[in-house]
Amino acid sequence: RYFLVGSNPAETKYRVLKIDRTEPKDLVIIDDKHVYTQQEVRELLGRLDLGNRTKIGQKGSSGLSRAVSAFGVVGFVRFLEGYYIVLITKRRKMADIGGHAIYKIEDTNMIYIPNDSVRVTHPDEARYLRIFQNVDLSSNFYFSYSYDLSHSLQYNLTVLRMPLETLKTETAQTRQESFDIFEDEGLSTQGGSGVFGICSKPYEKYVWNGKLLDAVKNTIHRDWLLYIIHGFCGQSKLLIYGRPIYVTLIARRSSKFAGTRFLKRGANCEGDVANEVETEQILYDASVMSFSAGSYSSYVQVRGSVPLYWSQDISTMMPKPPITLDQADPFAHVAALHFDQMLQRFGSPIIILNLVKEREKRKHERILSEELVAAVTYLNQFLPPEHAIIYIPWDMAKYTKSKLCNVLDRLNVIAESVVKKTGFFVNRPDSYCSILRPDEKWNELGGYVVSTGRLQTGVLRTNCVDCLDRTNTAQFMVGKCALAYQLYSLGLIDKPNLQFDTDAVRLFEELYEDHGDTLSLQYGGSQLVHRVKTYRKIAPWTQHSKDIMQTLSRYYSNAFSDADRQDSINLFLGVFKPTEGKPHLWELPTDFYLHHKNTLSLLQTRRSYTYWWTTGVLKHLPLPFDEVTCAENRRKLTVKKFHKHEEEIDIHNEFFRPYELSSFDETFCLAMTNSTRDFMPKNVGIDPSPFTVRKPDETGKSVLGNKSNREETVLQRKTAASAPPPPSEEAVSSSSEDDSGTDKEDEGAVSQRSTPVKVTDTGDNTKITENVVQSTKDVYGVNLSDVPSEDDLTIYARFVQLGQSQHKQDKSSQQFCSKHCLDRVINLIPISSFSQDNIYEVQPPRADRKSIEIFHAHIQAGRGNMQPLGKDDFLMYREYIRNRYM
Repeated sequence: RYFLVGSNPAETKYRVLKIDRTEPKDLVIIDDKHVYTQQEVRELLGRLDLGNRTKIGQKGSSGLSRAVSAFGVVGFVRFLEGYYIVLITKRRKMADIGGHAIYKIEDTNMIYIPNDSVRVTHPDEARYLRIFQNVDLSSNFYFSYSYDLSHSLQYNLTVLRMPLETLKTETAQTRQESFDIFEDEGLSTQGGSGVFGICSKPYEKYVWNGKLLDAVKNTIHRDWLLYIIHGFCGQSKLLIYGRPIYVTLIARRSSKFAGTRFLKRGANCEGDVANEVETEQILYDASVMSFSAGSYSSYVQVRGSVPLYWSQDISTMMPKPPITLDQADPFAHVAALHFDQMLQRFGSPIIILNLVKEREKRKHERILSEELVAAVTYLNQFLPPEHAIIYIPWDMAKYTKSKLCNVLDRLNVIAESVVKKTGFFVNRPDSYCSILRPDEKWNELGGYVVSTGRLQTGVLRTNCVDCLDRTNTAQFMVGKCALAYQLYSLGLIDKPNLQFDTDAVRLFEELYEDHGDTLSLQYGGSQLVHRVKTYRKIAPWTQHSKDIMQTLSRYYSNAFSDADRQDSINLFLGVFKPTEGKPHLWELPTDFYLHHKNTLSLLQTRRSYTYWWTTGVLKHLPLPFDEVTCAENRRKLTVKKFHKHEEEIDIHNEFFRPYELSSFDETFCLAMTNSTRDFMPKNVGIDPSPFTVRKPDETGKSVLGNKSNREETVLQRKTAASAPPPPSEEAVSSSSEDDSGTDKEDEGAVSQRSTPVKVTDTGDNTKITENVVQSTKDVYGVNLSDVPSEDDLTIYARFVQLGQSQHKQDKSSQQFCSKHCLDRVINLIPISSFSQDNIYEVQPPRADRKSIEIFHAHIQAGRGNMQPLGKDDFLMYREYIRNRYM
């Protein structure tokens, strides 16, 4: 047998699975559904070890040996022999949302379950295994133990805020034990000690290991089920004067009708389209982590192939194979199914931004536009006008070639109108200042306003032919516009506008380019060919040669390796199941029949051509049907009651792990891309705001070098603190050139800590040295060589007098002062409630005796004199040792 022992992060609670290895083809898993303590698990494993030894008392031949340590179970899979178990053996933290960690799979391990003694070998097993392992789980697959990645933040937080009465009735009805995705954020009952936790079913479209978990879903406890998504996840830190704002980008690739560029086009018979990706940008203030107390905002947009039956024949070996419409669809049946899915998940309005070419010498891309317009026009006849699908055609390629038009300016106009219609999600009400001084753009914003904040209703769906290069740039522009509104709603900027060439937009652009490159590699086989810089027309000449290489790489991948990748995806997602006596995967001429279910059997129910939406969807628009409180949605939720002191719902211990030794070098938040470190120029006196427009060559990256020489960067950072400043800084700091040599040496020695500024009374002899990079006017906003005005000198003299008159002086100095300078001093009477209060000193606050003792003990500990430990300290330490090592 195999025993699978799983624990919670604190290693205080355990569950055990028993996997039978005597069955050659069936999967037999026994879950006792019991929660063990650490001591109980040790005893259980000890008994198993003892009972399975060959000779009693013989230590050498252990009855139990550790096969592998893992971070989670991806699933169970069977080809023609027995079952394999797929385990995650390495992981890396990629992002953090409200204390919930998101991990990327770095390495996996496949273990064959049946014993060699019962194994029935099959000649084709090895080939299937090789095809299955072609799906590289270590590239862009993500999971989280406590956050549902298949749903948007808006869905997760809307479910979390469900009314308490509903929860109480739910718990009364379903007493079954369940796992809580928001364990730490449960809803506390009024007056009681209970805390409710809610868990929803994952959204199957974006789960990639759903079929691998089907075999065990109903037999084992939910805690074992770990759902993974495929796509992209990146997080960067935007520092606004030291306040940490985390910008996160999550892309979920659809597992329905998934595949590679030329082999998967258009839609299948169920309305799932090729290359469908949901991109969500999440912004939150990292200084407060909890979902209930923190400030969170998100914006979702979608990309996907044109929802029609169409394909391209790649056997012609042309770079651009002709587009063919495979089936006539006069009633837009496929498009109706697709938009019905979108109305359920996002609400209305659905906005289509179609970027394909409108004018061509030979009709190629225009075929798709004409069909899509016809489909949208047909479907809109039956929808109420206020919820109609909005169609925006825009030939991006034509605008790019034109010298008169600026592509990104036009995209910005489209982006503004789109964000105004859909709104965005934020979990806090509008700030008081935006009510007092409303911005005209803010008042026109759409979406759905509730007492706790705003909800995004509707979504932008962008497409070109491949949904790669043009789509990514358009999505970036819409994301940039939404980011401005998100920052404004959290009270971080005074107007919902963001300029290009600011640190914030550069950081966001880099996130979007990584996102575009990753998705492009997955679907097209190469990185992006055209980037934001290409469309801004500021890309360097070297970029053009790179673009040509990417085009060739994409062509090679599409021509030679895509078919193998498609087979792997079909096998991994369970679209094809190997069966004895039926053709093998590599013997099939096409996978068309696998993805289009209606070709193998007639569907029992036929959908209406006019009422093409699911019942109940229209009633709740513009809100998405999935987020509405109704009986159907309640069935997808599981509710569990916790005691409020349980460690499962203690977010502080879960996140900070106070009992673990943590190394700063391994801390995730230090390795994250940082706007101040990576994008802000390193010159002295530069405005540190990430919303200040910089010159194109003024980034932190141009000073510190590219990503490749990270080590040099670290070295520079380490030496920057200890080294004296460069000559340009000294030149700025000293405003007079006629000092003697000794003065300069002394000044150099001082300026390692501070940069003293000399202001002379006469301005004739003050002159700034010629080797300065920037003038003091540019750096400080003041020209130090100018003589201070008379008003400034008067204010300064009064300030000095104020200090002299308020400073405590002994009687002798007072007598001395009364003789010599009484005429110049203004005697002021203190009106403050403090007994001593002036610009030099203030009355210290009174501290109680216990606080003073604690402070003295702290000082003594710093000097190495430790206080004797009390009884409570000993008990706490003993408890820790017992839990950790006994």
